[in-house]
Amino acid sequence: MSQSTKGRKLIGQILKARGIVREAQIQEALAEQRKHGGLIGQHLVALGHCKATDIAAALAEQVGLAAVDLARVKPSPEALAKVDASTAHAYCVLPFELAGGRLKVAIADPLNTAVLEDLAFQTGLVIDGAVADQETLKSKVKEFYGEEGSLADAIAAAAAVAGSDPEKAAQSAPVVRLLNSILHRAIADRASDVHFEVFPKELRVRYRVDGALYEIEAPPVHLAAPLLARIKVMSDLDIAETKMPQDGRIALSIDGRPVDLRVATLPGIGGEGCVLRVLDRSAVSLDLVALGLAPEDIETLGELTQLPHGIVLVTGPTGSGKTTTLYAMLNLANDAAVKIITVEDPVEYDIDGIVQVPINEEIGVTYPKVLRTVLRQDPDKILVGEVRDSETALVAVEASLTGHTVFATVHTNDAPSAITRLVDLGLEPFLITATLEAIVAQRLVRRVCRACKTSYQADDEVLRELGREAAELRGVTLYYGKGCDECFHTGYRGRTAICEIMRVDASLRRAILERASTATIRELARQAGMRTLREAGFKAVLEGVTTLEEVRRETMQL
Repeated sequence: MSQSTKGRKLIGQILKARGIVREAQIQEALAEQRKHGGLIGQHLVALGHCKATDIAAALAEQVGLAAVDLARVKPSPEALAKVDASTAHAYCVLPFELAGGRLKVAIADPLNTAVLEDLAFQTGLVIDGAVADQETLKSKVKEFYGEEGSLADAIAAAAAVAGSDPEKAAQSAPVVRLLNSILHRAIADRASDVHFEVFPKELRVRYRVDGALYEIEAPPVHLAAPLLARIKVMSDLDIAETKMPQDGRIALSIDGRPVDLRVATLPGIGGEGCVLRVLDRSAVSLDLVALGLAPEDIETLGELTQLPHGIVLVTGPTGSGKTTTLYAMLNLANDAAVKIITVEDPVEYDIDGIVQVPINEEIGVTYPKVLRTVLRQDPDKILVGEVRDSETALVAVEASLTGHTVFATVHTNDAPSAITRLVDLGLEPFLITATLEAIVAQRLVRRVCRACKTSYQADDEVLRELGREAAELRGVTLYYGKGCDECFHTGYRGRTAICEIMRVDASLRRAILERASTATIRELARQAGMRTLREAGFKAVLEGVTTLEEVRRETMQL
């Protein structure tokens, strides 16, 4: 979420008008924001140009709310009693004054009005928000409410109120608190997805962390309908519709951080379930270095962002980080002298300075239609969320031939097979050779947990299974994670990207024109210096970043 919205003064300009920062300091913070994402206020504080309390006061002025210095305020017991501990922790809010049916609440993100609306719903009071520094707010919530309660406590409280009417139960405070607890824990555990799976005799809740699913303590099955109803209320879906899949979106502030949840419901024989995709903007760094790519790959991708025209494809399966890599590349190219437009389904992350257009096929706003309109907007660089049909592919080629740089994603296993995919979509080989500049294939592999990292030497039998490419690993010290509390006893914490980059040179263009096989194209690319995904994975293993098992799992079919 940006700290500036249309029609409001920018945070930097408010601070400048107050004499707190200078223009040069604002520009320095903006440059850091373009590199790493996040909020400009965070960068101004990190650079030492102002204090966190200055940012809170500027945010308050921007949205017309009061600012509160929690170091000088003592909340009243009556105010604290109006909000339960789990809600205070989940939303990172602190009620501090109650008078005349109005409750004053300290919040960190004043742009997220959903928190204030939720509190009004839960308390039955008029809520007056006051902006406070996030770190101080967190410490004060712990001071006055203690450590966060367990998920088991929230489940027990919700189970006691759930009745036969799911809609009525969904509006009860215990069910609201239970869902808040589940979501708060998901964010704390760095989950990318939350699965609510309903079976005839049980409700299963699972988090996907670093690409793997983990089951958590689940509520009893009779809470499935109230929880789903609550999710539908939050995402503006039809509560009464339980036979058809629905899609929605929830904007939340968890621990004072803006988080978007993409909601997809699905009716099953055991009942209606759903999956929430977590888009935690504060946890994503739109920086190629932060993605963990090799230095030589970062240099090559940087060069590709500067191309005057042509097509650059990023390929890989769902969840391999394609969109994040493209965002990081565009962030690198983002400059006042360059017009960048993205066409996405849906828009996942906001980037200041880039025009982002969502696809909505239900009303006819399709990739080809939007792309043709975008070409009349005088862009320099265009991002196409996905090339999924021949019409989109042809418009992307047209854009490239008319002097634009086009970045796009496709779904293939590796870089050479993307050529075959383009031909399957109906592109003639001469059009591919005239426009295609590079293909980047990517995977995400889990990082060895630093807290329990342990050395070992690979077994010869395992290396023989991996083939001749793994010969360099023989006799070398490698690493794995034994498992500890830091990594949920998995041995892994976090993920890093590995990629193969195929630059389309003269020899590859000849092969494409001759409709050469994928194997021939792969061999020519390797002769030209392309490092395959598996080779990139083995390099990460040698550097102690990941394990042989991870590389084998992610590159098994290559």
